[in-house]
Amino acid sequence: MSLFSKIMDKIFHAPRATTPVGAAPSASAAPANSAPAPTPAPTPSVAMPPVDVEAVLASMAEMDNGGGNWRSSIVDLLKLLKLDSSLEARKALADELGVHAAEPGSAEQNIALHRAVMRRLAENGGLVPDSFYR
Repeated sequence: MSLFSKIMDKIFHAPRATTPVGAAPSASAAPANSAPAPTPAPTPSVAMPPVDVEAVLASMAEMDNGGGNWRSSIVDLLKLLKLDSSLEARKALADELGVHAAEPGSAEQNIALHRAVMRRLAENGGLVPDSFYR
């Protein structure tokens, strides 16, 4: 699994307190002596609401003593997600996302990499503030 896929998995599959739009509460079982329930009509697939990336990460940071500067630092973001933040991992992520702004590990490259991750999260259904990737 690629590092970006791991990032998406950690954020998009984080526990959320919301119920999908259109989801019905589960019905209780019918009594044993009642007539069988009619077969329900097929329901359209329920679209999951977009994931609020900032809210998910802020919640994780709150549980992790602040989470450092995850809003702008790729290293702190990866640490918050409990993923490898080493230079080698960031080089691989940069290659995966096609980010080659400067020397690997430089501030310029790390900033560009953070923005690319946030942009890609937004492209994949995440709600990400523009300030995170512009």
